[in-house]
Amino acid sequence: MKIGYLTGEYPRATDTFIQREVAGLRDLGLDVETCSIRRTGAAHLVGTEQREEAGRTFHVLPATLNPLRLTRATLSALRQPGLFFRALALAWRTAPKGVKGRLYNLIYFAEALVLADHLRHARVTHLHNHIAKSSCTVAMLASALSDIPYSFTLHGPDIFFAPEHWRLDEKIARARFVACISDFCRSQAMLWSDPVHWGKLRIVHCGVDPARYRVGVRDGTRLIFVGRLAAVKGVPVLLEAFAAARSAHPDLSLTLVGDGPDRPVLEADAVRLGIAGAVRFAGYRAQDEVADLLASHDALVLPSFAEGVPVVLMEALAAYMPVIATAVGGVGELVKDGETGLLVAPGDAGALQAAIAALLDDAEIRDRMGAAGRARVAADFDARAEAARLATLIRAGADLPAGKRPEATP
Repeated sequence: MKIGYLTGEYPRATDTFIQREVAGLRDLGLDVETCSIRRTGAAHLVGTEQREEAGRTFHVLPATLNPLRLTRATLSALRQPGLFFRALALAWRTAPKGVKGRLYNLIYFAEALVLADHLRHARVTHLHNHIAKSSCTVAMLASALSDIPYSFTLHGPDIFFAPEHWRLDEKIARARFVACISDFCRSQAMLWSDPVHWGKLRIVHCGVDPARYRVGVRDGTRLIFVGRLAAVKGVPVLLEAFAAARSAHPDLSLTLVGDGPDRPVLEADAVRLGIAGAVRFAGYRAQDEVADLLASHDALVLPSFAEGVPVVLMEALAAYMPVIATAVGGVGELVKDGETGLLVAPGDAGALQAAIAALLDDAEIRDRMGAAGRARVAADFDARAEAARLATLIRAGADLPAGKRPEATP
């Protein structure tokens, strides 16, 4: 069975879970043709694995910008005029309001023409999408053009800020199934879809490879954050809490792994708060480097304002590390307050400082939570097991198995 795998940028440093899922599906015997709308920037290709994966991925937008390629794809699609014009009508009907919205959907239609042509030539029998925004619009239109069924993994939280804009209802209605990464995510999909389609909303977690992570030398003085340096992650709140925590723990340090649009502002905040010497901006790192950093730090802090179920929390727990996170989205489905970490209210620097102090002051609690977290990830967030659950849904075709959580069949 050959499946197409589409997302906006693949592979990418911030979406290594997709790369793990693709590897898991291949290990299960599925032939996976990876497709990406855009070429991934060099900053997001970290490590040999990602560069090799990028080299064998089909890039939709560059191909669409080739006049000969687009013409060939259009002529091929016109051999089935019924599918062509129904897909064109779908693109027009589902476009956001205004001239700009129509124009974008026509661009997505052109990309879908090229993708559909590529999938037909590659003999793909099922198309799966990650991140249900613009790339999923292309997947939906390519499916309509080619009659190849499609599915998608729904993450959030940002798509839930504007589900009408992205026509989440139409995408769910047309998909063979939707892999929701959490019960929270599934509930939002139920909110924005017709109840007749709720049966196709299934829970498939993102996952990690627990064997990649280990415990290193830890001394109770090092905190770490991993993620994009963007507003939704709440890093200014972390810096404020960290500055306050250093009054009682002057040896405390913080490593920020990742990059993003807010980095210059955050660097200036660190200077303003007098903690620049204790905060390291490490930039993006390869998967093995992140594992090494987790091994040598004492707790991961994720002060986000909105989340789905962050993979970085799974990575930290797999490394026998307690986490401090905000109680938003599906975080509570992974982090059990007082068992595998501590949950605090978003935006509350005082509560975040108190949680940091509670973990730093008690090595026994850190060890207990770390062990519980590792067990939690191994049981319910193992990437290979989750890939097997997704494979079960893909192989089932139109006859989906019962239950919201598919079995992990080999």
